Amino acid sequence: MRVRAQQDSLTRNNRQDSHEAALLIEGLSVDYGNLRALSDVNLRLDAGTVCAVLGMNGSGKSTLFKAISGVIRPSAGTVRIGGQSTRQAQRAGILGYMPQAESVDWDFPVSVRDVVLMGRYGAMGPSRRPRREDKDLTERAIRIVGLTDLADRQIGELSGGQKKRAFLARALAQQAKVLLLDEPFAGVDTVSATTMIRVLRDLASEGVAVLITVHDIENIDRLADSAVLLRGRVVYQGTPTSVVEPENLALAFGGGQ
Repeated sequence: MRVRAQQDSLTRNNRQDSHEAALLIEGLSVDYGNLRALSDVNLRLDAGTVCAVLGMNGSGKSTLFKAISGVIRPSAGTVRIGGQSTRQAQRAGILGYMPQAESVDWDFPVSVRDVVLMGRYGAMGPSRRPRREDKDLTERAIRIVGLTDLADRQIGELSGGQKKRAFLARALAQQAKVLLLDEPFAGVDTVSATTMIRVLRDLASEGVAVLITVHDIENIDRLADSAVLLRGRVVYQGTPTSVVEPENLALAFGGGQ
């Protein structure tokens, strides 16, 4: 009952203050045939905040991101990004999406610089001809994530952590206002993890809203302002400190509901 009441309260607050939300999800459900992957998810993310989404494999984390980014169509519910639909937000360039490494073709013959420059495509128009501003923002993003010396390297030749930093740089170059990062810390080295945490906190201080899926709780207090436990639905939402309490983690990773 406590979780249900918390969700009802969250939904009411979302509806009252929806004009202020960077990302607002209401009653989101996703079905794969007869399988319900997500059920009645309500989530609010304000500008300048980082929210971590935790859950075991199959909990619906990647499905949530695909629904937000328009990759899959929800069975029910709505997603508003800065008060706009997903399609409108993508056209305006305010939504950035960093996918899991498994969904990327690392053999594609593009350099790190090429990948980061892709973040500027929406601002280039149909010709895809980069202007000086596009090139400058690309180089700046590469520098921020510490990959200047590897800018001409083929993307597949990078280490796991360096690849993640390259795709974070692409989101930086895009200058998105809402960022979705799907498991960016999976399999990365300490240097890359530390760099990405610093960059994300800097982005939040500049008003960017960040929603990020994480597989474990390491560094969550350094990274996030709030956290959500997902198990096909939101089973708990609170501060990073409260989320990692054993009785709450049990809701998402244990036998309890």
